[in-house]
Amino acid sequence: MAILNKDQNCWQKAPAGRAACLIDGAAYFEALVDAVGQAKKSVYVAAWDIDSRTELLRRPPLENTYTRLGEFLNATVKQAPDLHVYILAWDFPMLYIREREWLPIINLAWKTHRRIYFELDDQHPLGGSQHQKIVVVDDALAFCGGIDLTGNRWDTPQHRLNDPRRKDPNGRLYPPFHDIQMIVDGEAAAALGALFRDRWKSATGNDLQPVDSCNSVWPSELKPWLTDTRIGIVRTLPAFKDRQEVRETEHLYCDAITAAKEFIYIENQYLTSMAVARALQKSLQQEKGPEIVLVLPRKSSGWLEQSTMDAIRAHILNQLAQADRNNRLRVLYPALAGGEKSVYVHAKTMVVDDRLLLVGSANLSNRSMGLDSECSLAVESEGKPHAAEAVAAFRNTLLAEHLGTSAENIRKAITDTKSLIRAIESVSGEERFLRKLEYRVPSVDGTRLVPDDDWLDPERPVEFDRIFDQFVPEEDGESGQFHLLRISAVMLVLLALAATWRWTALSQWVSLETLTTLADHLKGSPLLPPAVLGAYVVGGLMMVPITVLIGATAIIFTAHLGVAYALAGCLLNSLVTYLIGAGVGRKTVRKLAGSRLNHLSKRLARQGILTVAVVRNLPVAPFTIVNMVAGASHIKLTDFLLGTALGMLPGIVAITVFADRVAAAVKNPRWTNIAVAAGIALVLAVGGWLIQKRLRSRHRNKDGL
Repeated sequence: MAILNKDQNCWQKAPAGRAACLIDGAAYFEALVDAVGQAKKSVYVAAWDIDSRTELLRRPPLENTYTRLGEFLNATVKQAPDLHVYILAWDFPMLYIREREWLPIINLAWKTHRRIYFELDDQHPLGGSQHQKIVVVDDALAFCGGIDLTGNRWDTPQHRLNDPRRKDPNGRLYPPFHDIQMIVDGEAAAALGALFRDRWKSATGNDLQPVDSCNSVWPSELKPWLTDTRIGIVRTLPAFKDRQEVRETEHLYCDAITAAKEFIYIENQYLTSMAVARALQKSLQQEKGPEIVLVLPRKSSGWLEQSTMDAIRAHILNQLAQADRNNRLRVLYPALAGGEKSVYVHAKTMVVDDRLLLVGSANLSNRSMGLDSECSLAVESEGKPHAAEAVAAFRNTLLAEHLGTSAENIRKAITDTKSLIRAIESVSGEERFLRKLEYRVPSVDGTRLVPDDDWLDPERPVEFDRIFDQFVPEEDGESGQFHLLRISAVMLVLLALAATWRWTALSQWVSLETLTTLADHLKGSPLLPPAVLGAYVVGGLMMVPITVLIGATAIIFTAHLGVAYALAGCLLNSLVTYLIGAGVGRKTVRKLAGSRLNHLSKRLARQGILTVAVVRNLPVAPFTIVNMVAGASHIKLTDFLLGTALGMLPGIVAITVFADRVAAAVKNPRWTNIAVAAGIALVLAVGGWLIQKRLRSRHRNKDGL
């Protein structure tokens, strides 16, 4: 019985004359340069991340050969008069800008040939991303897998520790990096071209015509692994606007794990998908079932992912270990230098028996099963000996890379031992080997950074995000260049204010001593009210926390004046920054704020006064950013200001009275003053605790899988 089933766990099963797997970035980039260099009509690029400065060929270039991505595309288009290049990248929030090329639209749209078209794709639900990594050449050849055309993906199968070629565009060395891309031609490539054109239409509103090309494209130095086969195209698409969700990736993983008889071999960046974890757990609980080998990174990249995604992974691995009563599970990572270093596993691949091979962009995370857009390619042997040999050879080649040996040695070890696990243990070397992954299940005493896994790794879009477009209109009729200018202008103003705050004497003015002195100097002057209100506006634009401004006001002025000045200052700050948000527009604020605040924008536009009042008591974002998001959400200004007043007044009163009693207790340490101050502090603490409890109330019990 076939594992791949059209319309159930794959979109299409399309014929391909040739197919191959490109292991690690060096092989992919070499093949890409060769194939794109043969393009006559079109090149499509769909990316999660892209960097025009990426060095594609890490070897001495030939004369007049360009090796950086942007330069290479420019030169290629100039040499082919009918060639058009279309690049579609995820419209990521500005919060990611430190990790990416600064404003790539400048280098890929403005600095390149007029037949290179670059667009940012924001047609996805709140918190989701466009995660597909696809390149299609003339609808005749396509690449699909886990490798983006960006700065830290290149490496060779040797994964040398100090390879000087493994540098990002800024010249920094990065650790060994493992990933996989698949290449196919024929109708399978044409189908991926159609998938790209659908996305282009959704993102830009413009149609691209199918390519009528007889161009036979294939990298000249690449030998196909398979010929005359069928390719399963497997997608994840979240529910968005009128589109129904597509969960082919999740269904295929679960179906393939269920169908496995002997071996399941998986390499993946993450392991947080609850559906896949349940399927693995069920397989391990069988009395007789397949061996399961999971090759994962030793730890995620960055402290935040290590504290969150790795914590979820540890929880799942603990459950799988408990289910492994027959010792059929191994969880490993690729070790180097006697175990002192490791290779970062970014691959997303699975091999089941000698029967199914899967390579794609989808992580084993909840979001890759239902929230992000994903695309993978699958090959099923369908009882054909040559296809079964190719599937097994792919798995053996991956193991050989990690163990520092040959694929033939791996094949012999599996044949001799009749076991994937024992084969790995028998071949494992000293310098390169697969080491057992040690993990620790985090305690539940509050040490986890994220109280609800759904916040970090959601399975589906939030419900009211799906109806957002009914309440907040899109911004039409604006050119991409004008939109970029607006983003740039806002960013320059914010950066200038931040620089002024950071590196000039202005930062010394927002201190209690300075503000108190200034207030005393202006006491009785008609300039005092505008000075106080102006401090709220300027301080807000420089992201000074609103609680600091309220606290300073409470200490400087008497209680009744402090409440009046603080409320008026908050409202004026809100008005000014609301108008800024409304002026620059929703699209620009979305870029600056990111997904969580776009979620807030949608709720503000739908709910009104009461929602604003509630939001004012939640620590969702800096006060000024919330105001800009509100302005961009098209909520009525009167509703916004009334909601702000309603939400802020209790807190302002509490902070002002607390500050007044603290000051009184310092000057006159009577027990009544101390008791009042302590009582207000307790009320504030309990209120914060109740808010956090409410936010956690929807946390699902995930003790089991």
